[in-house]
Amino acid sequence: MNQSQQPPSWQPLSPTEQRNPRSAGLDDLDTLGVLQVMNEEDQAVLTAVAGALPQLAELVDIAAERMRRGGTVHYFGAGTSGRLGVLDASELLPTFNLEPGRVVGHIAGGQAALVNAVENAEDSAADGRLIGGELGPDDVAIGIAASGSTAYVRGALEAAGEAGAHTVLISNNPHAPVAEAAAAHIVLDTGPEVITGSTRLKAGTAQKLTLNGFSTALMIALGRTWRNLMVSVVATNSKLRERTVRILCEAADLSDAQARELLERTGGDLKTALVVAFTSATPTAAAQRLEDNDGSVKAAIAAVTGVGGFRSSAAAAPEQPGRPDA
Repeated sequence: MNQSQQPPSWQPLSPTEQRNPRSAGLDDLDTLGVLQVMNEEDQAVLTAVAGALPQLAELVDIAAERMRRGGTVHYFGAGTSGRLGVLDASELLPTFNLEPGRVVGHIAGGQAALVNAVENAEDSAADGRLIGGELGPDDVAIGIAASGSTAYVRGALEAAGEAGAHTVLISNNPHAPVAEAAAAHIVLDTGPEVITGSTRLKAGTAQKLTLNGFSTALMIALGRTWRNLMVSVVATNSKLRERTVRILCEAADLSDAQARELLERTGGDLKTALVVAFTSATPTAAAQRLEDNDGSVKAAIAAVTGVGGFRSSAAAAPEQPGRPDA
């Protein structure tokens, strides 16, 4: 379709489907020239994401409140958008020790669509409705669609909304038709692609940054980090176990030997070790404080100290008789 052609009047042509005049002579360029054009076009991604930050912050706050009540977050998408949602959700488990099922990615066509195109899957509103209808009032449904016209995403958002879930569409089209099925529409206006319609480029990059920002800010809001440290990481291999030692050394100003000794006393649990390092709590009491405060190190420390401040890291020394059990 060239630029002079228009879709039906009810659906303006998505910017992602328009031809980009700045890349019109793409195949006349040498390899470096192609990459330079792509790099120049990518500058629009950061601007688009920056413009959406206020709405994204609102979504994080809504999702955090609902997750504290036991709710879940669900991404719905097809093709590149669906894969990005599944990727973002899957990375939260090892990075933040998030329980399975709390943030879930759904892609049209199911798991097979992660590596191969599944014909017509994105056109099935019924498939989207089937999954979206399983959500409840404490849940959040986030549809991801570059053109904002994916039937699978529409079906999911409509059904989720009918079930009481909070619904949001993330698209790269200011006039996305699916937006009418959502309570909010976050627009990432990245404009026409370098290769017309190839939304794995700017549109996909903007979606990736937006999902990274959403999920990371959500995990911070839920206390899954401490300062800027990855304290909820699951130490399932030697590399990650060494990372927990380094984090504890840096956070509590401990020597390597002190950090290893403290981790041994706390069963290898980094969060518990941090609470012990900055308070007078025993490992048992520190673990209980964490449980009482949804796993938040900051909140657990405040609960022990009563003021939210920190004791000296000398508290990491072996427990002494009569030491408070907090």
